[in-house]
Amino acid sequence: MIFSDVIILIVFFLFSFFLYFNRFFYKAINIISDNESQPSDLLKFSVVIAVKNEAKNIPGLIVSIKKLFYPKDFYEVIIIDDNSEDDSYQIINDAVKEIENIRLYKVGNKILPGKKGALEFGINKATNPYIIITDGDCLPQKNWLISFASKFNMGFDIVFGASPIIKTGSLINNISCFENLRTTILTFTAATFGFPYSAAARSFGFTKNIYKKINGYKSTTETLSGDDDLFIREAIKHNAKIGCFIEKDGLVFTNSVSSFKDFLKQKARHTSTSFYYLPKHKISLTFWHLTNLFLLFTPLLIWFNSVFIIFFLGKILIDIMLIKKMQRLVSYNFNFGEIIYLQIIYELLLIVNIFNSKLSNIKWKG
Repeated sequence: MIFSDVIILIVFFLFSFFLYFNRFFYKAINIISDNESQPSDLLKFSVVIAVKNEAKNIPGLIVSIKKLFYPKDFYEVIIIDDNSEDDSYQIINDAVKEIENIRLYKVGNKILPGKKGALEFGINKATNPYIIITDGDCLPQKNWLISFASKFNMGFDIVFGASPIIKTGSLINNISCFENLRTTILTFTAATFGFPYSAAARSFGFTKNIYKKINGYKSTTETLSGDDDLFIREAIKHNAKIGCFIEKDGLVFTNSVSSFKDFLKQKARHTSTSFYYLPKHKISLTFWHLTNLFLLFTPLLIWFNSVFIIFFLGKILIDIMLIKKMQRLVSYNFNFGEIIYLQIIYELLLIVNIFNSKLSNIKWKG
């Protein structure tokens, strides 16, 4: 058997693996599409929001909270200002002083560093049995809490929702949105089939019971980030039941970063958390991403045999079909050309993010 034949067999194996796992993606999308929130018992929520230097985003957040379609007596909002250096505290204070179910605190002595310390401070102030986390730069949609109530009523210990980025059309915004969409596909498919490993902290909920059972964030201090992913890691160790939802009026929108430099900082922070995943998650994700990268570079092997272009085109076609099927659920609208070049950028940036996360000084908002 000549060398090119061996390479073809390897690529064929990887492409078969690629097809096999895309089957789960399509099944997950169908399951999520069919699982709309059903009328359920009202639950009492404590929405905890840690903010730091969010003066420009606070007005939008407060407006979104006011529009939530949920009885005011059944939820409280606890906003924790983590010693902002801008006017965040004063802006929030002026906006909420006449809203009875919103409370504002300036964090005192934190036991834990970064955002986790601020969240812990807020959760300790919570009076309700279900905790929902979002961020200061987010815009929850009107049925956000209804969606959480529906899933928690099914017996889940942890529930997370989709959090798309507002699409503006700039290059860095398109890159951010596409990365968000690909991450959503992976994380929601994994959770749907009982293999959760990550979530968006912008739409993340859990019971106080599971929070106490895993000792809060105290076992997730390997990195400043990971208040969602590492929380899930610890919950898995305690056999927690983890669910997810994607619903049009239950989404949480946020803005993208405005520069490529800020994007790299953001992804370095997120990628650094993945180094502390459970071994089974690290192995699975590494193999999946390496498979995609290998297939992406198969055109370089055409000089061995022209058949390699078939694997490349097959991958791109399946990527396009998958994105087209998924994006409508989270309010994206990428066209065919955008999907092709953004898919290539997304996978190449995976390599950049790995190295960047090792070299960067990881901080929460400063």
